[in-house]
Amino acid sequence: MPKEFTEEFKVSGEEVLTKVKALIKEGRARKIIIKNEAGHTLIEVPMNVGAGVGAATLIFAPVIAAVGALAALVTKCTIVVVREENSKNNETPII
Repeated sequence: MPKEFTEEFKVSGEEVLTKVKALIKEGRARKIIIKNEAGHTLIEVPMNVGAGVGAATLIFAPVIAAVGALAALVTKCTIVVVREENSKNNETPII
C-alpha cells in the first residue's frame, strides 16, 4: 500500500476556489479536505486517481460549484491535501 502524506494551505475565502481548481488540475491529490478556522471539516472530497486532466473538469464540476458556494461563506480556511509518495524513488513530490 502506498504511503500517504498531507500538506496544508491556509487561504482566504477568495483563494479557496482557485487553489482547489489547481489541485484538481494537477491530478496528484488523493483527497482534499477544507476546514474552517476552528478546524472543523466543512467538505471532504475523495479524488478519482484514474481521471485525466480533461475529464477532471467534467467529473469535478459539482465539487467546484460546492467549493465556490462554500468560499462565499468563509473568510479564512485550511485546505488539507492528502497525496501519495512518489512510488518511483520513494521521495515526496516537490510542489
